[in-house]
Order: sequence, then C-alpha cells, then structure tokens
Amino acid sequence: MPTRRTSSAWRDLLRAELPDLQITLSSEVCPEMREYERLTTASCNAYVQPLMARYLTALDGELKAFGITSPMLMMTSGGGVCALETAIRYPIRLVESGPSGGAILAATVAAERGEAEVLSYDMGGTTAKICLIDDATPQTARTFEIARAARFMKGSGLPVRIPVIEMIEIGAGGGSIARLDTLNRITVGPDSTGSEPGPACYGHGGTDAAVTDADLALGRLDPDGFADGRMTLNVQASHNAIGEHVATPLGLEPLDGALGISEVVDENMANAARVHAVERGKDLRHRTMIAFGGAGPLHACRMAEKLAIPRVVIPHDPGVGSAVGFLRAPIAYEVIRSRYMTVSDFDLDAVNDVFAGLGREARDIVRQGAPDAELTEKRTCFMRYLGQGHEIEVAVGDGDLQAGENERLAASYNAEYARLFRRAVPGMDIEILGWKVIVSAQSPALATDQSDEDPHEAEPASRRLLVDPAAGKSAEAAAYDRKSLRPGATFAGPCVLFEGQTTTVVTGGYDGRIDRFGHIVLERRQEANP
Repeated sequence: MPTRRTSSAWRDLLRAELPDLQITLSSEVCPEMREYERLTTASCNAYVQPLMARYLTALDGELKAFGITSPMLMMTSGGGVCALETAIRYPIRLVESGPSGGAILAATVAAERGEAEVLSYDMGGTTAKICLIDDATPQTARTFEIARAARFMKGSGLPVRIPVIEMIEIGAGGGSIARLDTLNRITVGPDSTGSEPGPACYGHGGTDAAVTDADLALGRLDPDGFADGRMTLNVQASHNAIGEHVATPLGLEPLDGALGISEVVDENMANAARVHAVERGKDLRHRTMIAFGGAGPLHACRMAEKLAIPRVVIPHDPGVGSAVGFLRAPIAYEVIRSRYMTVSDFDLDAVNDVFAGLGREARDIVRQGAPDAELTEKRTCFMRYLGQGHEIEVAVGDGDLQAGENERLAASYNAEYARLFRRAVPGMDIEILGWKVIVSAQSPALATDQSDEDPHEAEPASRRLLVDPAAGKSAEAAAYDRKSLRPGATFAGPCVLFEGQTTTVVTGGYDGRIDRFGHIVLERRQEANP
C-alpha cells in the first residue's frame, strides 16, 4: 500500500531537488477552514515570496555591510514586529503593515494618557484610515482584501486570511481631487493627484484642485513654511484650480469653494467613522480622537466637531506617526488553527493539545527576534451559535484547561453576543471553529502620569488670516510654533499650531494645551455645540 505523504513531506522532497525554490504551504500560511480564503492567502503569499525574499535578504546584507549588525525586524499587519526569517517565509503578513504602525502609536498614546476609548485617525496624501481602540488595544480582524478592482469597495478584491488590525480606509487625503459631479455637487476623491504632479499649489504642473489646495486657500498652511520651509506653495495656483473646477461653475468665490471642498472631505471621513462605529456597536461621542499623518491634524478638529467627540490628541511627531508606531510595537506573533467542536461535545484534551502546539510555534518565532525577553501569551477561540455564518472571539484561560471550561466559554460567548446584539439565544448549542494564541515579548511599562507642568498662556509666533468653518469667513488668528511650546502651554481656537511635518488646526469650539508628554490636547468648550 503506497505511503500517504503530508504536505510538509512533499515540501521537503521538492526542496531536496530544488533548494532555491520558494515553497508556500497553505497548512502553514492559513491553517483554517474556508477553502477559498485559504487558497487565496496561500497563492498571494507564494506570489510575493520570491520578490520579498530577494529584497529583504539584500537589504539585510547591505545593512550589515554598513556595520549594522542588530537583527532586522519587520512590522506585520497584526500590530507586532517579527524577525526577518518570518517575514521572508510569510510575506503576506506584511500587508497593511504601515497603517498598523499608526494604530499601535495611537494605542500607546492612549495607554500613557489613560484614555480607555479611542478613535485613531490617520490621514495622509491619498487615504484616511480609522481604527477603534479600547483599553489601549486596537480592534483586530482575520480577513483583509487586497487588489480590489474598485479600491475602496468591499467585496471587489481577493480575501486573505491573516491577522490584521481592523480599520476602514477611504479615499480622502491631501492629494484627493475635488470636482463637481453631474448634479453639480462637490465631490472629493477617491482619485488623487499623487506626489507628482501633486496639488496645483505644488507648482509641478498639476491643475486639479486637491484638498491641500483648499487647506492652503483657507489659511491653514503657511505657503513659505511647508515641509519645514523646504517647499514654497503657490497660493494663486490653488485659487485658480479651485475656481476653475469647483467655485466658478457654482457661482462662488474661490474661498467659498475651498471651504466647500474641506467640508465635504471632512463629512466623508466623519460619516465613514459613524458607519464603522455603528456596525460594531460603539458610541463615538465618548471617545478621544488621536490624529496623526501629514494631513490628519489639519482636519481632526473639524471632524471631531461633526462626530461630537469631546477631546482630540495630536501626538508628538504626528507626520511620521506610523514610523513611531513601528518603534513602539512589541515583538509578537499570532497563530490560529482550526479544530471544530461544540460546547456540548467539548474535548478538553484535544484543546489543551492544540494550545500547547500553538504556543510552541509562536514562542519559537518570537524568540528569533527576542531571544532573552520575558514572553506573555494570550489565548482566544472563535465561537458561534450552531449554524451561524460568523464567529465571535472569546478569551480562553491560561495554562492547562480544566473540567468546566466549556461552560465558562459558553457563558462568555453568550455575554459577548448579548453585548453586541442586545440578547443571547437561550438553549442553542455553540460551535467552536478555531483557536488562537498570541505570544508577545514584554515591552517596557509606559509612564502614565498625566500631570502638566507650569500652566501658562502660549505666546503666538505670528498671526494669519484663517477661515473657521463655523464662521465661514476669514479672520485673524494666532499661529503657534509647536516646537517652542512647553508642557502646560494653553491656547484657544480658532488658531493653528505649525511644525515641520504638519499643521494642527484648532476650530473655534476647542481650547488646547500641551500635556507632559508633548502631545497637543484639544478639549471642546462646554458651550460649544456638539
């Protein structure tokens, strides 16, 4: 009788004959049920693996040639960093690693400030990304779409089943193009001018009116101080582009057209945040917004007004927020495996065996980047009522599970289901489809003292004409140089705080201060309309 070979055995045979061949096993990349997602995940990993292997190996070699001998770590979509060997083996896990760094930044800022409920808001040149964070932990998902035919349309791409920080992405950035639709309404995005030729104000040949052109026309940007003074913006080019594509066809002045562009893009982002929160049973009105990215601080305060968010935090170095998040991310790895059972037919020994194997696998990978660190392990499972199509993640206890664990899991699941959907389903058996382990190298504890130093009124560096959306017209406003403001400095909107990477716009309904960490904290005035 012929011997039945496992997938790993076939891989070993292939590797013996073709040692340079990159091989992907679906049983390693996506060891879960749902065949289509498993196929697409393995196929996408196999497609990019040779390219990523060559690139990362060459990069590591060049760094070592420069004398940089410390291990190279790579950010993953799930919010942790992994060793080079893991990134080469599973490059699909690096998808959306950039935005996940921003979410980690927001989570660490929330932790050090003691903010329990946060909305992370990252706006750059082409897109805006929004993430919900509770108790300093970003919400996560297991499915992500890539290669969408319609970039921002759900269901138009290939689903890959990988650990990913859950966020929504909309086509709203500094380069997003504004125009009139067939009903003469202002629309913004999702297409973008990009960096070349860029918005009209860049002076690189662009003629489309972009969000950055509107920000410049409204006085939010200093034409001589953009990019820390390395680039001069053309105000007249912005007015001309806004007039041609938006304002003149509507019988408006360019300034009114610019305000219309800004209000539309802010409402687009606010509406996306509302829908995202409602779908997850969250109320944004009690959350703190943490905003970053090159364009995020320009639009955060107005977006917060639209969402009735009482507090906005602009972290230190917001223009490179995702990169800062990389430095704060833990070395961690997540492993998921399918093993079907029901609560009524719970196999305790099988579950303990699954968790033991997952723990070993995850610890071995984390040890590649953190050989001596103390490790923590978090275990969960994915449960649903018998016959349902979607699961809910439920925490599982530490160590060897004991008798009665199935009853505890059922109680936890029913409680979580009732929280999400207002009621549980009594008497219904519960399925458990998969098990998950996250192993993390313990990070240094964050300072959490929120006391401010030396409360004092900030001194403006200059004054400029600024259009506050509530007033709808230009008025003189203070402009503060952020790098000169010490912790405890206070200021009142409308005003702007400029720095090399970006500008923070404070609307008339918010007051601000610099906290002890150097973050800008904007608080809505009690009398301000939500």
